[in-house]
Amino acid sequence: MKRMLIAAPVTSLALLWSGSAYALSCSEIMNMVNVNVPASIVVQTIDESGEEFSSDDLRCLTNEGAPSEVIAAVKARMQATSAPKEEPVVPAENTRARGGGNSSFEDDEAVGDTKGKGGSSLRDLPEEGGEEDKGRDPEKLDDAITAYNAKKPLTASLILFKLYQDKTYPDKESKILYYLAQSLFQLQMYHASQYFYIEVLKKGTANPYFKYALPKLVTIARYTGDESDLMRIVAKIPPEEYPRSAKNQLYYLLGLKYYQDEKLAEARNYFEQVSERDPLYTRAQYLEGVIFNKQGKLKSAVRSFTQVARTRGEAVTQQELEQLNGLRDLSLMNIARIYYGIEQFDNSNTYYGYIPRDSVYWPEAQFEGAWSNFMRNDLNLSLGQLLTIQSPYFANNEFIPEAPILKALTFFTLCQYDDITRVLKGFESDYKPVHEEMKEFLKQYATEEGRKLADQAYDRYFGSNPAPTKIPKSLFVRLLRNQELSGLVAHLNQLEVEEALIAEQKTQWKDEVGNQLLKIIAEDRERLKQRAGRVMLGEMANVTNYLGELLTQAEIIKFEVADANRAKLTELAQGVKLEATGDETIDFAVSRDKIFWPFNGEFWQDELGYYRFTEKSNCKSN
Repeated sequence: MKRMLIAAPVTSLALLWSGSAYALSCSEIMNMVNVNVPASIVVQTIDESGEEFSSDDLRCLTNEGAPSEVIAAVKARMQATSAPKEEPVVPAENTRARGGGNSSFEDDEAVGDTKGKGGSSLRDLPEEGGEEDKGRDPEKLDDAITAYNAKKPLTASLILFKLYQDKTYPDKESKILYYLAQSLFQLQMYHASQYFYIEVLKKGTANPYFKYALPKLVTIARYTGDESDLMRIVAKIPPEEYPRSAKNQLYYLLGLKYYQDEKLAEARNYFEQVSERDPLYTRAQYLEGVIFNKQGKLKSAVRSFTQVARTRGEAVTQQELEQLNGLRDLSLMNIARIYYGIEQFDNSNTYYGYIPRDSVYWPEAQFEGAWSNFMRNDLNLSLGQLLTIQSPYFANNEFIPEAPILKALTFFTLCQYDDITRVLKGFESDYKPVHEEMKEFLKQYATEEGRKLADQAYDRYFGSNPAPTKIPKSLFVRLLRNQELSGLVAHLNQLEVEEALIAEQKTQWKDEVGNQLLKIIAEDRERLKQRAGRVMLGEMANVTNYLGELLTQAEIIKFEVADANRAKLTELAQGVKLEATGDETIDFAVSRDKIFWPFNGEFWQDELGYYRFTEKSNCKSN
């Protein structure tokens, strides 16, 4: 029987890992210090953040009593970065006196305000522009930047948006767009901010604000969860023009784009340029292992995956720790798959066994390990692993329709024909309706005209009013493991958040700025839905084809069972006495070096992974 493993091959998990730059504020740095994160780790985080610190940040850290090495690291970052400096601005009271009326638009900020909180994780480059603009700014632009620096993003964005709409200062448009994007970022309107940063980039690399806008897009990808726009931009920028603060992130993204385009040599070239000191280095190294594997360089692939699996870098946040642990587990999984592919099943089984029980990949490792044990002819252990992954603990999150097929093949090897019939009947009952629904659904979008309606396809299952479906939740979980799709879904969710933020702002701002932002969001929602729909349709087509293959496999097994039963009946008709096999059919929990307890159909979490059947072969010995 052909093995048809649902578990993704080495390459399909590669896109689960992508990174984003982290903006740091005084309060975030002090949070690390106050929870006793080692100073060396805090310094490393500062060095690798790409952040451009201001004198306000330095003053805050000094006042809060930050360690001397942290203060020194921030000073070094300030000296290393070349953020442009603003010309001295007129004090706020004088600004109001000379008629910049919108500067007093707000006495307090609405949703998104961060003042009075000891700094903000969203604050970025508080004093920029000026020197590279060659000349003092007009008064209204000066008012806007004064408001921005005073942490009044509603006031700043209102003035800047009017200047942009009216084309008041054409020679200052890049600066206006940049500070408008900055102000919206302070308001936590990340998509709107991204829109105006991109407008800055469209003015070309000679634009003095290009090198400041590009790193901000890298940061925004962290908040939207979607790097698709950033990756398209990256591909159009000559690498020599990358801002230094974003080089590692952009090399990584460019490598990822080449990888997706199947240009493996170019992809590896860019992955190799990611600095060993950058948090993305481990991910780049993992993808190098994936590329080696696709190129058939198995020793190099195992070497890369082994180095990732041995990585013991410290993580500053829980999220970073989970990502690092997940990457280690994926590397072990891929080593196991490589050994499986060259039929070294003992080694394969060993590496699957290294996946910890608390890993998100543990159920998948159990299933793939069941295949290894099937090939090793340890059939009762294979059946025990399949029992684990089919337990209620994994029903909602693990879509592994191949598990019943492997179970049927195992019973076939044991000549347990009644069990095969029972298993395949359940498999077809569960998955035939799902297969039929997806086939019919995909037909609607198979033509060129149909593909133009991909946004409707997305709404069918992911919209605010999804249609009734036979598709299990576990399949949607599987679909969302596609990094591009999950990022687009997160981005679409962010649009809803921003619409709510706009609705909560002051009337004047909503009328002048908010309504225009809502139009931008509405247009981009359709664009993002189109893209998400196309990705979803592609993933669903793969799963539909896969289910079709499994259903065909089930038919083949049923034919083999019928053929074997005919042979059995023929032997009986000829008076051949079959060997007695006994009737032990009880399944037992835990392995042989443990105490055996009969399995009574009730699952206990601490028993998962230790089940072992005690089936005996019913096959006639020759």
